[in-house]
Amino acid sequence: MPRRRILSVWLPRLSAERALRRPDLAHVGLDRDGAPFAVTAEEASAVRVLSVNAAAAAQGLSPGMTLADARARQPALVSVPHDPGAEARFRAGLLRWSRRWSPWTTLEHPAEAFSGRGEGGLALDITGCAHLHGGEAPMAEAMHADLAALGLTARIGLADTRGAAWALARHGAPQGMGAAPALRSAHDRTGDAIQVDAYATRVRTPARDRSRAEAPFAAPSTASVSIASPGGARAALADLPPEALRLAPDVAAGLARLGLRRIGDLAGMPRAALARRFGSGLVLRLDQALGAAPEPISPAAPEPVFAVRLTLPEPIGLRADLEAALGRLLDRLCARLEAEDRGARRLRLAVRRVDGEAQAREVGLARPARDPARLAPLFDRALEEIDAGFGIDAVRLEATVVELLAARQHAGHFEARAEAAARQAPGGGDAFADLLGRLGARIGLERLARLQPADSHLPEKAAVLAAAAYSEATEHWPAAPAPRPLVMLEPEPCTPLASGRPPRRFRWRRAEHEVAAAAGPERISPEWWLDDPAWRGGARDYWRVETRAGARLWLFETRGGPDAEPGWEGRWSVHGIFA
Repeated sequence: MPRRRILSVWLPRLSAERALRRPDLAHVGLDRDGAPFAVTAEEASAVRVLSVNAAAAAQGLSPGMTLADARARQPALVSVPHDPGAEARFRAGLLRWSRRWSPWTTLEHPAEAFSGRGEGGLALDITGCAHLHGGEAPMAEAMHADLAALGLTARIGLADTRGAAWALARHGAPQGMGAAPALRSAHDRTGDAIQVDAYATRVRTPARDRSRAEAPFAAPSTASVSIASPGGARAALADLPPEALRLAPDVAAGLARLGLRRIGDLAGMPRAALARRFGSGLVLRLDQALGAAPEPISPAAPEPVFAVRLTLPEPIGLRADLEAALGRLLDRLCARLEAEDRGARRLRLAVRRVDGEAQAREVGLARPARDPARLAPLFDRALEEIDAGFGIDAVRLEATVVELLAARQHAGHFEARAEAAARQAPGGGDAFADLLGRLGARIGLERLARLQPADSHLPEKAAVLAAAAYSEATEHWPAAPAPRPLVMLEPEPCTPLASGRPPRRFRWRRAEHEVAAAAGPERISPEWWLDDPAWRGGARDYWRVETRAGARLWLFETRGGPDAEPGWEGRWSVHGIFA
């Protein structure tokens, strides 16, 4: 039976480098190694640095320090709060990427959030897989290059055990180790015992590198990749510190006080004495790293695929035949979704013609659903756009985005009345969600938006646009202290032609207006905690005026203030139009 080979990928700056991939950070000129950058998180009523990029690390910043201390050392530090949801999705994407190298992969989540070794990574069981990628060293180098292309700093360790691979990835490999007699066997860079043909793939392993056969490392130890040859885990770990065994900080400190600063010092000691002094955890980690105790890799279960397929004995091309095929697929797909307590949020219909051409259309839903009667009308436009050509011989339907959907009881009198009230409410209930879905199938769900109240007293920031399919309607809006205009404008300057507050006559849009009635003023101050260029003139006094021509306008005068820029005080502008 071949010796198991485990590869560990450590991503020491994952959180920071993932955040730097965001397009909205491009305006500050940040990149992976440019300006100092950090990701922060709250811990024990303090904001601490969770992850830093290479530039910040070069200036002495490290995870665990408070944000105030980091800014004191580097005032130019740019920081963003940690987004656990986005990072979890990114880690899931890395897990899918790693399956191209080996199907036996799993995530290594950070054990300690605020530590230099706490960003986690990946663990892969590559037993029997290395020869498919040219050998262990070429495989590790290719993985490192792919991660670098993604903007991620990575260190890779490869050994017989998961613990040894973890240690090599995080603590590097010792240099200048002499050859061990037990390792002087004919092991080449692939990790195979002899050079043979892989009959299943007809791939010949690379020629044996005899210059490395005497060393305990099958590949040169670098800052990025450290590979221990098969059977060389004990020699590879001998000069590493005890922290490489994944020990608790207090255990590692206790070993240091006794002068045990190398794993080689612990390997030959009686296990009973170590267990009595430091607990069974130390013995377990030591045995796992040396291969005396098992530590298997349990691969993460793949996400379920909700897809159904219909292969037709004879090609079809009529709209009625396509609707019948879609109906059968919807029944089967919705039955699977119901069995898993899921609802479809996005569906993809794909057809294959007899000439080999494939066509696909996608539709989205405002709410997750699994009722075939509600889903079928969403495909009206998609069925119109499909060109059957000489006939369609296969149809496939997949729920590409699914969400949890709890089962519902049959509607009685009270449930029916509640649903009727929901349809009349601003949210619209299920009927309104179906309408959003049908409109989204024609023009796109991303083009459907609704207003949501915002936490700001400034009139232009009192509401924000949100995607209608992914937001709930707000029934009760906060009351404004005074009437607000129907149409909000970018502040347009107007020139007073007479004295008074507001001016009795003024020029706006190259026309003169005479005030017939006015109400106000209403003073609105800027948000001092934000630097808004439009409000650098300080506080404003707003007036509701009606001109003799019948126009109802919202005027304001810039009043200035101690923090206002000079030259703004006394300016008049039009900010809105009333109905």
